[in-house]
Amino acid sequence: MPFAPLLLSVVLAADPTDLPLWGDKIPGPVSKDEKNIPTLTFHPASAEKATGTAVVVCPGGGYAMRATDHEGKQIVEWLNARGVHAAVLKYRTANESKITPPLEPGPMLDVQRAIRIVRAKAKDWNVDPKRVGVWGFSAGGHLASTAATHFDAGKADAADPIEKQSCRPDFAILAYPVISMAEGVTHGGSKNNLLGKSPDAKLVEFYSNEKQVTKETPPTFLFHTAEDKAVLIRNSELFYDALKKAGVEGCKLYTEEKGPHGVGLGQKLTPPSKWPTELEAWMKERGLLTKK
Repeated sequence: MPFAPLLLSVVLAADPTDLPLWGDKIPGPVSKDEKNIPTLTFHPASAEKATGTAVVVCPGGGYAMRATDHEGKQIVEWLNARGVHAAVLKYRTANESKITPPLEPGPMLDVQRAIRIVRAKAKDWNVDPKRVGVWGFSAGGHLASTAATHFDAGKADAADPIEKQSCRPDFAILAYPVISMAEGVTHGGSKNNLLGKSPDAKLVEFYSNEKQVTKETPPTFLFHTAEDKAVLIRNSELFYDALKKAGVEGCKLYTEEKGPHGVGLGQKLTPPSKWPTELEAWMKERGLLTKK
C-alpha cells in the first residue's frame, strides 16, 4: 500500500508529530510486535525561536533499549530552547523490538530513513534541508556515527519520494559514542546486539566507523569523559583522529576527566558538565543557531 503521500501531507504543528518510518514493508529484521515498529517523533521549536535547523536524536541503550529521558526528552528540550527542531528516532533494538540479534542492518536503515523523512518534509516542518544533523549517545552514538559515514545522495529513480532524498547528515553530535567494533575498544553488548555473537569480519570492519571516515563525513562534535569505563574514550579519539586525517574541517573533541558513562547533558554532576555549553558554542560557530 502506498504510504509516502500520507507522510508528506502532514503540516507543521506545535505538538509533536509521530510517524512510522516505513510503510507496510519494513526492510531488514522486523519485530513481531506491531507496537515496536520504528517511528520518528518530530518536536518542532516554537515559531518565534525556530532557526530552521533540525536534529535526528538517537538515544543510547546498547542496541537493547533506548534511554528516552536523559538522552531523549531532555535533549528535545535543550534543542527546542535554542530554536532547533528535534526528531527522536525509535530505531530497532534487541529487547524492546523483540528481535533476536543480529539487528544489522535495521538500525542503520532506520536512521538513514529518518534523515530522508526530515528532508522530504522540510517545507511542511519549516526545516532548512541543508541544516539537518544527527545526535547520538552511546550505542545511539554508534548509530549516529554510522549515519555520518554510511550515506548516499538519494535514489533519483525511486518511486517513493522520501527515498529520493539524501541521507547524509549535515553535521553530527556524538556523546560518549560507541565507534569501533574492534575487540578491546568496542562495547561488547552493543556489538553483540547489532552484529550477533560471531559476526563476519567484513561486518566488523563495516561498522567500525573510525575506518569509514572520508572527506565527505560531516563536521562532528564529540564528547567523552576519561572516567567512562563502559564505553572507552578511545572510541571518540579514534573517530576524531580519522576526521583530522581525512581533512574534515570544523570538528571538535571535548573531553572531561570526571563523569561516568551515560551522563546525558551532565547537569547532575558535581560540578555540572560544561559540555552542553561547548556544544552550543560550536553550533553557533557553524551558524546552526541563527535564523535564516
